[in-house]
Amino acid sequence: MAAAALRLGLMVPANNTTMESELLAWLPGGASCRTLRIPRGEGMLGPAEIPAYVARALELARSYDPDQTDIVAYGCTAAGFLGGPARDAGIQRDLAAVTGKPVVTTANAMVEVLRHIGARRVAVVTPYPDQVNERLRAYLEQSGIAVTRLASFRAATTDELAAITPSQISALARDTMTSDSDAMFVACSQLPTLDILDGLAREFDKPVWSSIKATAWHAQRVLAGAMA
Repeated sequence: MAAAALRLGLMVPANNTTMESELLAWLPGGASCRTLRIPRGEGMLGPAEIPAYVARALELARSYDPDQTDIVAYGCTAAGFLGGPARDAGIQRDLAAVTGKPVVTTANAMVEVLRHIGARRVAVVTPYPDQVNERLRAYLEQSGIAVTRLASFRAATTDELAAITPSQISALARDTMTSDSDAMFVACSQLPTLDILDGLAREFDKPVWSSIKATAWHAQRVLAGAMA
């Protein structure tokens, strides 16, 4: 008997126009996604906005039907890593308690996939302002992963973030990758990377991952473990 198609509950910032379609492209055929959009302002998320943002996410998550959902993905990279690994794990536990389902966070998926491929030193591309980039660097380093070089588009608003193109991401990735990096990671679930990751990996001869691809990989892994 064929395995049932994966039914994913996805939570993203209200402005996110990328993650649902690219996530489904990385998941097995037949997968479905019910996306809940978390309200937020036009500016980029920072530490001060996170408590209210997370509270809204937890309230929204109550609307998931446990009979129609296999696993939930908290798909906001920055809202996961800004508080550090312990806070991200707390968000995961709280969402699991609310939904009654396994939960993955994009921030944790980033760490899990880098550990899985044995990447201890990574080059990173982001769209974030400097304050947020430093939190990302700290999150990775607290997880045992060194950042060899980090480059950013430094988007100041969600409109600027949405305007970043795959070709721009590729160009910044080429300027950022270093010979002593084990891998490259493109952080942010709004950045479109579906069509460029494989080409960059061939070009660098190193693994290249993104927030969205890592979330798809980790969701399948966690769900398989929960069903074992």
